[in-house]
Amino acid sequence: MTTAVVAALLHYLGVVNLSTSSADQHQENKNSTDLDIVHMIAQSAHCIAQGKVGSGFDVSSAVYGSQRYVRFSPEVLSAAQAAVKGMPLEEVIGNILNGKWDHDRTEFSLPPLMTLLLGEPGTGGSSTPSMVGAVKKWQKADPENSQETWRKLADANSELEIQLNMLRKLAKEHWDAYKCVIDNCSRLKPAKWMEGVTEPIKAEVVKVLLKAREVMLEIRNHMRTMGEAAGVPIEPESQTKLLDATMNMEGVLLAGVPGAGGFDAVFAVTFGDSSRNVTNAWSSHNVLALLVREDPQGVCLESGDPRCREITSAVSSVNIK
Repeated sequence: MTTAVVAALLHYLGVVNLSTSSADQHQENKNSTDLDIVHMIAQSAHCIAQGKVGSGFDVSSAVYGSQRYVRFSPEVLSAAQAAVKGMPLEEVIGNILNGKWDHDRTEFSLPPLMTLLLGEPGTGGSSTPSMVGAVKKWQKADPENSQETWRKLADANSELEIQLNMLRKLAKEHWDAYKCVIDNCSRLKPAKWMEGVTEPIKAEVVKVLLKAREVMLEIRNHMRTMGEAAGVPIEPESQTKLLDATMNMEGVLLAGVPGAGGFDAVFAVTFGDSSRNVTNAWSSHNVLALLVREDPQGVCLESGDPRCREITSAVSSVNIK
């Protein structure tokens, strides 16, 4: 929401010139300074609204689309924090735009024919700051074990990225075989994905799918280990049962808890129409599937923008008596 409001205002005021939702046009602007300006101002607004410097991944994703993200140094937003203490706005904006934004983002998106689902459990959320505080306390109290767990989690996350990128490569180079496998797996439970597969390319696709599942289970295990050591429910038992059941359904590649974990949300990556079955299964467990999707594009002007349909000029021509 913060990013949408900031982008809309900056575009309306002529500070930036955003593209429409056309993929080709967006690609031209992908690395433009316009998006960078939206990103910096949106991060600053988000910081002021929250009263703290967060990870920034949500704002970065909203601006640039799906990506692998490494956060910026918190000091870059010191000017935004000073804004609430009375620093002149012009000076604040200048410091923000000229700051050393050292975040790292690498282009990334889900492989074709896969859908990202996000679910909201009806049990109330978790306090992210208190959970993060507990993890930091554990890191200080047990640096050796915490660093080892953190390293294993980072390695597993990187491995999952590798497997998903490998699937994108297989889809690009062997589309027919890839599509056939995904269509087939969307109707089967994971244990049967390899049954009847004889062609080498199709077998390779299935192997990578199964490897991605294996790595996701590792990630979840490390997150549970971290939560148990820190004394916070990063993957609560109720979520574990739901995620295990989800991962055993037809056409489900992955399932887990996003962000800092807890009771806030769950996610799943599915094939084809199997997302409907997951939505229904979640609903029976009082989990609402949200109307969101993975977006590789990021911020842009929607095709329904009034200016695109010349509504503004039509309205302005109406005589009001």
